[in-house]
Order: sequence, then C-alpha cells, then structure tokens
Amino acid sequence: MAQKYLFKSELIEGMIKSRPNRFIMLVDVNGSIVKCHCPVTGRIGNIKFKDISCLLSKSENVERKTPYTVEAISIEKGKWIGINQTKINRYVEFFLEKGQLEKLCQGKLNREIKLGKSRIDFLVGETYLEVKMPLIEFPSKDEIKNDSMSKFNSFDRLIKHFDDLGKITGKKKAIILLCFIYDARPFSPPKIDPSNRIIQDAAKKAVENGVENWQLNLRIDKKSVEILKYFKLDLFERKIN
Repeated sequence: MAQKYLFKSELIEGMIKSRPNRFIMLVDVNGSIVKCHCPVTGRIGNIKFKDISCLLSKSENVERKTPYTVEAISIEKGKWIGINQTKINRYVEFFLEKGQLEKLCQGKLNREIKLGKSRIDFLVGETYLEVKMPLIEFPSKDEIKNDSMSKFNSFDRLIKHFDDLGKITGKKKAIILLCFIYDARPFSPPKIDPSNRIIQDAAKKAVENGVENWQLNLRIDKKSVEILKYFKLDLFERKIN
C-alpha cells in the first residue's frame, strides 16, 4: 500500500495579497496580514500574486522573522500546486526509502554525492539521480501576468549537472527527475529562444550521452504529500532548430 509523506502539523489556509519581493509574500491569515516566507526566489509561472489562495506551514523556530512558509498555491479552486522547492528532495527521499519509486531506481541511498564539478542529489544503488522542480508555467484557464521577476533565470548549475551526468553513463545510470507537486502533463521543452538555447543544447547533449529524463507528479493537501504517478520522458527526439 502506498504511503503518504505526513506533515507534523496540518497546513493552514490563507490568501496571498501580494509578493513585494522574491523572499516575502503578504498573506491574509485569519484576517491579519502576515509576512510569510516565499521558498522560491525566481518566477512562479506567470502569476500576479493578488488574492491567490495558499497553504502555509508554521515555522518551528519562534525567533524566525517570517512565522509561516507558503507551501502551495491554488489558481483553480480545489487544486493545489506545491511550490516549496526546498522540500522536494525530502519528499523524493521519503518515497525512495519506502520503495515507491522502484521503476526509477533501487538500492542503497546516499545523498549529496560529488560528481565532477557538481554535487548530485542522490546515488541510489548504481544510479545517479538529480532532482529538479520547474516552476515556469502552470495549467490555468487564465493568463495571470506577472510583470516583475518574470525574466529571472539561472541555468549555470543545471548545465554543470547535465555535463557531469553525461560523462558517467556507461559506467553508472544517470537520471534527471522533473518533479511537479500537482498533476502536470508530460513535460516538453519550451520553444527555443535566445534565453534558453544554452540550457536546451546542454540537455539535448546529455540525452545523447545516455542521461534519462523522468517525471514525478505528486499531490499536496493540508495533511500530506503523495505520489500520483511517475514515468520516463522521451525528450529531444526531434531536432532543435
């Protein structure tokens, strides 16, 4: 039977009123506006954060300046999208330890393994596993434009991972695991443009060298996180122009 990752305390529902900077969201919590930690420093889709429902975790550190962290948002009623990129490795580790990702990899689990110039999230048996949680776009009926922070992108670390993982295939298995804390459709590379050409080229080269791409969809609610599905992706089958 599939096991869920259970939160220590039930998440609290609130309403995001604004995102004044990358690190802070102003949230209406039971009628009071509270500064809450935003666990994403870059863009979150194309969302303008005004009257967006959210789920909050309460900080265990009473001296912390932000008493809550925004764990998930809702842009369609009843559907939560997890945004806490700092916790995704914790979730993946839990499901690996519980044997719920056996099609992906099996074996002894080690964290933060040095490989070339990179540190890879996990080594599971003979498989290097690097976890990524894209927050570039979300399924929505409405385009909620975000004028600030929309151009924030940093690919240097990911390019190093693609390069180092591509060098070890044949000796060990290498996987990039794309994680979404909602029921995301199968990932496909965005249309190539000057802003993403370098990362697309690096990703394509890694695939040509034998690096696999997989996708993991999770579900979050006030009490837990659970696996929806996971599957292998066939990326870069067609030529990128």
